[in-house]
Amino acid sequence: MGALLLTFVLTACQIGGGPIGLGTGPRVNGQTVEVAMLLPMSGGGGDALLSRSLENAARLAAADVADNATINITVYDTAGNASTAATRAQEAVGNGADVIVGPLRSDAAAAVGVAVANSNVAVLSFSNNTEIAGGNVLVLGYTFANTADRIVSYAARQGRGNIVLVHASNLAGEVARDAVRTAAARSGANITATIPYEFSQVGVVNVVPQVTSAARNSDAVLLTSDSAGALPLFAQLLQENGLNPATTQMMGLTRWDIPPATLEFSGLQGGWFALPDTGAAADFNARYAATNGAAPHALGSLGYDAIRAVAQTAGTGRLGAGDFVAAGQVDGAGGVFRFLNDGTIQRALAVAAIVNQQVSIVDPAPRRLGGAGL
Repeated sequence: MGALLLTFVLTACQIGGGPIGLGTGPRVNGQTVEVAMLLPMSGGGGDALLSRSLENAARLAAADVADNATINITVYDTAGNASTAATRAQEAVGNGADVIVGPLRSDAAAAVGVAVANSNVAVLSFSNNTEIAGGNVLVLGYTFANTADRIVSYAARQGRGNIVLVHASNLAGEVARDAVRTAAARSGANITATIPYEFSQVGVVNVVPQVTSAARNSDAVLLTSDSAGALPLFAQLLQENGLNPATTQMMGLTRWDIPPATLEFSGLQGGWFALPDTGAAADFNARYAATNGAAPHALGSLGYDAIRAVAQTAGTGRLGAGDFVAAGQVDGAGGVFRFLNDGTIQRALAVAAIVNQQVSIVDPAPRRLGGAGL
């Protein structure tokens, strides 16, 4: 996930429709469920590769649930364009789609949500942007809010609840900041200092003395940056400027095991970060590779999760957005998850530490989701 988490967050304005209503979706009692999968098959960059992985994972899930539900997946190419995605979504609904899975990015998902709002067809977006959730749109991606709840609540329980929060002065950094603050308020942790930095090498260098100074009166430092951004520089410079990771707990809001070279930074040894259930993820990755001849894309598992959620919800007889919420916990590729009444997602995450340049699970992902804070 790592940099990918930031790539697909916050590219759309807020359109969330508030709490999701129940019992308004298409009836699917005992029939084939028609799934329209909106993917940027002809988009630029790595979109084609990611799209293929999402589709392959979705078809793996459809095969897994075949004894209980018949899922027919039709792929519609959005070309990575929000306007095209909206047009394809309307076309899919006209062709009898019971539910829409995708699109990939939040701007396209926002457009699709508006385009099909009057159809009562639910949209399971691959985005992690919670700003677009609500109404008929649900968010499948790994969110800052979910990760912050997990890592901050764990820190508070371990007596590391006085936290220095370090974030970039950009939209993604500010959303991460707000997620951590909300998580702290829920868990009883205390944000002792909030330190923004300009998203540049100079910005990181300039803020390091402030972070090390604040850390002297705190239990932990939480970095919201990822391995493709400022994390490697912070890992080096904070330690060089006197921050001792053996006495100040380092924590991250992104995956510190992607890429694996991140695990080698001496300044992150002993640091904590959250990740999916390792057993479930390993099983999914192995089965995907056996079926498709290669490992899935880091975000490919979201395609699997979408179809597992569709199959479980179809068992209730309807596929409206509220029905996905009411269906409860789903067994996904990276552990269990459920949709919340605001259209966001709660995933069961593990907490890992970096020990001798290896990932060590210090608090396993729960197998059942309880109250807020996981």
